[in-house]
Amino acid sequence: MRGLFLGAALAAAMLTSAGCDAGSGGSDTKSGAHRAGSVVAPGKPGEPARTLSPSEAVKEAGVDTPNSADVRYVQLMIQHHAQALELTGLAPTRSRSATVKKLAERITAAQQPEIGTMEGWLTRHGRSGQSGQSGQSGQSGQSGQSGKHEHGAMPGMATAGQLEDLRAAKGKAFDQLFLKLMITHHQGAITMATEVLSEGNNVQVEEMAGDVVAQQTTEIDRMRALSS
Repeated sequence: MRGLFLGAALAAAMLTSAGCDAGSGGSDTKSGAHRAGSVVAPGKPGEPARTLSPSEAVKEAGVDTPNSADVRYVQLMIQHHAQALELTGLAPTRSRSATVKKLAERITAAQQPEIGTMEGWLTRHGRSGQSGQSGQSGQSGQSGQSGKHEHGAMPGMATAGQLEDLRAAKGKAFDQLFLKLMITHHQGAITMATEVLSEGNNVQVEEMAGDVVAQQTTEIDRMRALSS
């Protein structure tokens, strides 16, 4: 992660600088940048790396205050995950495929605790009251009430009509529709995660978004294989 990498690079640079000063008395063969312990900070996706002085690196490494992109991502991803749980919750009684059932179990096992992590993040940053109700309604299966004003802003969300169709389906028909909806749902989550990786500022949100991209990309590949 960008913040953790910057902190590690800063520590290494400071140790290198101290070693140079103590070991050779600041030999003239060393460049000024090396003696100063400059830090190469990786840029955000699509941006070049930057060279920072130790003081600049200290300042930047210590600033990961959540911005509006971080908060919005967490709030909406709680709702997004909640609908995923609504979809997977139908699989045990409607799916014919043991493989689809196991896939649904894995998605549930991953995303349920992630909701708890995100709710904890909101609480720590004083934002818990702004998304708790919508997240809870989504988990209770009230899709018409779950963040109804925000669904249009979230890519990949199943519509009320699609949810009704899935609830009515069984066997092979359920499996095919479940995989179709869940692939689209995962693609939407990856879109949201990619956006916050570019626009956000908080290290923990960056870690959560990176996990979403990695995990759900793998699951999309599995679901496409099952759909073929």
